[in-house]
Amino acid sequence: MLNKTQIAVVASGNGTNLQALIDAQKSGVIKSGVISLVVSNNPRAYALTRAHDAGIKTAVISGDRFKSREAFEGELCRILSMHGIELIVLAGFMRILSAEFTSKYPRSIINVHPSLIPSFCGKGFYGLRVHEEALKYGVKVTGATVHYVNEIPDGGEIILQKSVCVKSTDTPETLQRRVMEQAEWKLLPKACEMISKEKKKKRGKNHECL
Repeated sequence: MLNKTQIAVVASGNGTNLQALIDAQKSGVIKSGVISLVVSNNPRAYALTRAHDAGIKTAVISGDRFKSREAFEGELCRILSMHGIELIVLAGFMRILSAEFTSKYPRSIINVHPSLIPSFCGKGFYGLRVHEEALKYGVKVTGATVHYVNEIPDGGEIILQKSVCVKSTDTPETLQRRVMEQAEWKLLPKACEMISKEKKKKRGKNHECL
């Protein structure tokens, strides 16, 4: 476990993507990394309950206590450093991170977005709105994208994408569920394993040079 890539999941709400990662870890899809911390800005987030049930350490950075972005991100950095985190996964995290923060973790912060970027993405596109806009536009295919995170909402380098067919009978709710089940919950664990494996391999090479 000590030589595995240490993963932190940062979430604000229900934690369905977190659960997909926990399940993937249990089933062996994620084997090069380990989810060692779940952080939330919402003390009532069900993601914290999911983490507790799985025996994963948790931390809460409340917006009531850390009102400014600088204070919030400073505390987040401190907690991540304290736990030796190498990969940060944003899973329904409802805050935009600054360039100063993201630059400290190059190619080490990832997010899953419920569309095929560059469609239906950017500031304000989250949750059901993404699927509402997709249906309004009349697309026949949508999907999900895992990407690296920078200061631009959904603006980082794409890692993986998976398409999902849109049905004529779809509502935003049914489409959201299908995208989660067929794309998000498959792509995110796969990306975590890919990046964890790369970091583990790089760490091993660095040790060989010592």
